[in-house]
Amino acid sequence: QLQLVESGGGLVQAGGSLRLSCALSGRTFSRYAMGWFRQAPGKEREFVAGISRSGDSTYYVDSVKGRFTISRDNAKNTVYLQMNSLKPEDTAVYYCAADLGPGTKASHYDYWGQGTQVTVSS
Repeated sequence: QLQLVESGGGLVQAGGSLRLSCALSGRTFSRYAMGWFRQAPGKEREFVAGISRSGDSTYYVDSVKGRFTISRDNAKNTVYLQMNSLKPEDTAVYYCAADLGPGTKASHYDYWGQGTQVTVSS
């Protein structure tokens, strides 16, 4: 059974940085494209970043381009989201997701982690 476990969330001041990690177990990690999503209170779950199975292709929502970087280490079965220059509007629960193919819609992904809270204070 595929499981995803996120870590690395927390409280940070505006302008600060955090790195989120998501470890996949129960399946061959390199077979899955990975995505990061976020959901703020009262809002829909939003795509943040995605990465192909090999890591050669990455894509981002416009609001995080130049600030966030998604990467993966297939030897460690882990995907990362490096978040720099954080803003209060980045505050949300962040989720990682896995699917056999890449996508930007939440409905595309079959597997989800439990989420990790990121809070950015002004």
